[in-house]
Amino acid sequence: MITTIIISIAVIFVMLGALISAFAAIGLIRLKDVYSRAHAAGKAATLGAMFLLFGAFLYFIGTEGYVNMQLIIGIIFVFITGPLSSHMIMKAAYNIQTPYSKDTKVDEIKEDMNDTKL
Repeated sequence: MITTIIISIAVIFVMLGALISAFAAIGLIRLKDVYSRAHAAGKAATLGAMFLLFGAFLYFIGTEGYVNMQLIIGIIFVFITGPLSSHMIMKAAYNIQTPYSKDTKVDEIKEDMNDTKL
């Protein structure tokens, strides 16, 4: 009984992760500039990958009855590197003066970049 519940929750997490990752991929295609695309990749793709890994983690607990430490390390790695890499992509794009889309009205990064080094 408990095994069926754990596997069902794992399937829900895998489905949610796949759905969020699909939305992130659509965002990468539809958004207009590198800043918006990096935001979609950094937030949605990271959450989708974490849900997929957590679903696999729960599946192994439900079927095999053991904790897979590689999946925990993978979740932590994605949690740290996903948002950090998108932030660095946006900072690099801003430093080489990649243009915004036409819909962007305010440059809020300019004030923050005055105090940082290139």
